[in-house]
Amino acid sequence: MCGRFTLTADPAEIIDVFGDFTFPTQFSPRYNIAPTQPVLAIPNNPDRKADFFIWGLIPSWAKDPSIGNKLINARGETIAEKPSFRGGFKYKRCIIPTDGFYEWKASPGEKTKTPYFIHMKDRKPFAFAGLWDEWQSPDGGAVRTCTIITTEPNELMSTLHNRMPVILAPKDYALWLDPAPQTPEKLVHLIKPFPTDAMSAHPVSTLVNKPGNDRPECVVPA
Repeated sequence: MCGRFTLTADPAEIIDVFGDFTFPTQFSPRYNIAPTQPVLAIPNNPDRKADFFIWGLIPSWAKDPSIGNKLINARGETIAEKPSFRGGFKYKRCIIPTDGFYEWKASPGEKTKTPYFIHMKDRKPFAFAGLWDEWQSPDGGAVRTCTIITTEPNELMSTLHNRMPVILAPKDYALWLDPAPQTPEKLVHLIKPFPTDAMSAHPVSTLVNKPGNDRPECVVPA
């Protein structure tokens, strides 16, 4: 799964990497983004506008918004079939800018897992593949939420966990963000592990275990 990530790059660099999209005028660096919190996302809307979505998908048909707590990730192998995700896969896709994520490695004989920070070797921002939806609350307000798609691990990630987030190559952003409905056959080739040789990982402090710890020390090598 993908349960924590970062977005610490300067807004100007993020805008430069992701191209011709409209971004919020200001946002602060985040070193420990956790589920149920707002995350920056670019939905496949024609207006090409990035905004903040709550991490944890609440399908538009859901009666109870707490379902979002269970839908922070969507398995790439089954998103075309699962009721919670198949509509989004066809109609409502997004990319979620990031510059790193965390995973916890279990060690034989140790009760406490070791957190690792995973990032691109060039330390530049990149994009998770995601789905989004809009849920109408009883008071009439619209709540926009998202989920991160996961897949089998690459060689690097397989030493840490049995899943990894789907990371899109920049050349694939246009297809993923096409506002037109898409068939699974047209998108399934994008649901794959990202190349290992572009990525790096290092152990970090257990400081990251608590969502309230959102500071630069979270990514410092242990």
